[in-house]
Amino acid sequence: MAEMRPVALTCGEPAGVGPEIAVKARAILGDSVPLFWLGDPRHLPDGTRYQVIASPAEATAVLPAALPVLPHPFAAPATPGKVTYANARGVVEVIARAVDYVMKGQASAICTAPIAKKVLKDGAGFSHPGHTEFLAYLARVETVVMMLASPLLRVVPATIHIPLAEVPRALTAAGLEEIIRITAAGLTRDFGIAHPRIAVAGLNPHAGEGGAMGQEDARIIAPVIEKLAAEGMAIRGPLPADTMFHPRARAAYDVAVCMYHDQALIPIKTIDFDGGVNVTLGLPFVRTSPDHGTAFDIAGKGIAEPGSLVAALRLAHEMAAARGM
Repeated sequence: MAEMRPVALTCGEPAGVGPEIAVKARAILGDSVPLFWLGDPRHLPDGTRYQVIASPAEATAVLPAALPVLPHPFAAPATPGKVTYANARGVVEVIARAVDYVMKGQASAICTAPIAKKVLKDGAGFSHPGHTEFLAYLARVETVVMMLASPLLRVVPATIHIPLAEVPRALTAAGLEEIIRITAAGLTRDFGIAHPRIAVAGLNPHAGEGGAMGQEDARIIAPVIEKLAAEGMAIRGPLPADTMFHPRARAAYDVAVCMYHDQALIPIKTIDFDGGVNVTLGLPFVRTSPDHGTAFDIAGKGIAEPGSLVAALRLAHEMAAARGM
């Protein structure tokens, strides 16, 4: 069997916790996940054991003795916790470079360290809402789906970074159907679930309670579920969200499709804060990310927990293997 290509780990915001948790994750994973770090070696913590490589193909030979680093020069050094806007362009370039490697088959997947979107906007004119949208743009894909996954729960928000007041207007039958179809295909292709079981949350309390608490559940959500169920999909809903996430309920489905950001993210971050992984479904390559931000307040203090990054790297490796990468 051919040796798997390595996961490309992007540096993320160099003033955040990304560089230090990359080093910690490598120490925990050893050579169990082939990977290389893409960034400026000056931004790694002092004393980091790393080795510069010239191509992704050299990464496996370096592990587990050191962190393989494919260098990308940035404009300036980095001070943990203090933003340097001159480095914003480098962060964007690293993401694009990682996509190039995976699209050319030199990397098996991408795992992205956290970015600071406002820093990228102010320092590099970054016009995308976030990582996910930029990756979709680079891959020339119109619709992607954000999944948060852990061994205990998988959730997909149908709407993401918009005000709560805008959710009912943003929620459409066509959009919800596309999200559910992409989710089902991703569970089969990337997670090896031949017949995924999908639970769909209602938008309103008690899933609208027969129209007494809102019409969207019956008017928008229910017809989509009925259509997909008639096609043979194992799908239920709309379900009252307040009873979807206890252990017995979670055992009955493989993913919960929720109607807005917090309806999806509060349960998974409560149940498995350190084990949650951000997965982008619908891309032509595997992409995962730790489910936390840059944590400027603790950057450089040596206390950042690498658990979510470790989980993200492991999942990227497993998903790539499922795709035969």
